[in-house]
Amino acid sequence: MAGEKEHRILEFVKQNAVSGDPQSVVDHIDKYCSQKEWAMNVGDEKGLILDKVFKETNPSLVLELGTYCGYSALRIAQLLKPSARFFTIEINPVNAAVARKMIEFAGLKDKIEILEGSTEHIIPRLRTDYGVVHVDFVFMDHFKDRYLVDTKLLEDCGLLKKGSVLLADNVVYPGAPDFLEYVRTSGCYDCTNYPAHVEYTDQPDALEKGCI
Repeated sequence: MAGEKEHRILEFVKQNAVSGDPQSVVDHIDKYCSQKEWAMNVGDEKGLILDKVFKETNPSLVLELGTYCGYSALRIAQLLKPSARFFTIEINPVNAAVARKMIEFAGLKDKIEILEGSTEHIIPRLRTDYGVVHVDFVFMDHFKDRYLVDTKLLEDCGLLKKGSVLLADNVVYPGAPDFLEYVRTSGCYDCTNYPAHVEYTDQPDALEKGCI
């Protein structure tokens, strides 16, 4: 049945983590996924890289592509400055429902707005429907074959500006070679690669940062 594992993660968190404490929720998601069932969160090792790049960027408008159970959204939301806005897009309705409950349990529902649907349809509506002029920080952790498509869509919609930062997970495994080639050779991005491992495994992976 769809979402069974995701609901098990949620129930573990609700039974063991501290309500209203987002770091406790993050820690217990890591504990469950490292000890019981693997799941595709950004994870603890790469999560520290996400935290570092996010703090360096200090964005006012944040966009996440791919919410899953809300893990990375919780990491990001803890670091938001008070005036910042944060949107996260999730196409899977089951995952979106779990993420909403996870975020509410963590006490951060007022900081994170989940937009349910495809990036293809939501990104072009960010300006008209949500008042987004430019995006300062984009975290990509959705379908790898959408990384390049959605980067170009963000460009075409005029949502990126000088200083905007893209941070993409899983660029080595399972990999996003067309995205890497584009951001590294287009002349638009100053790129940094952060070697790491697939969450909760020894499989080599990396994140790629592209700054306009």
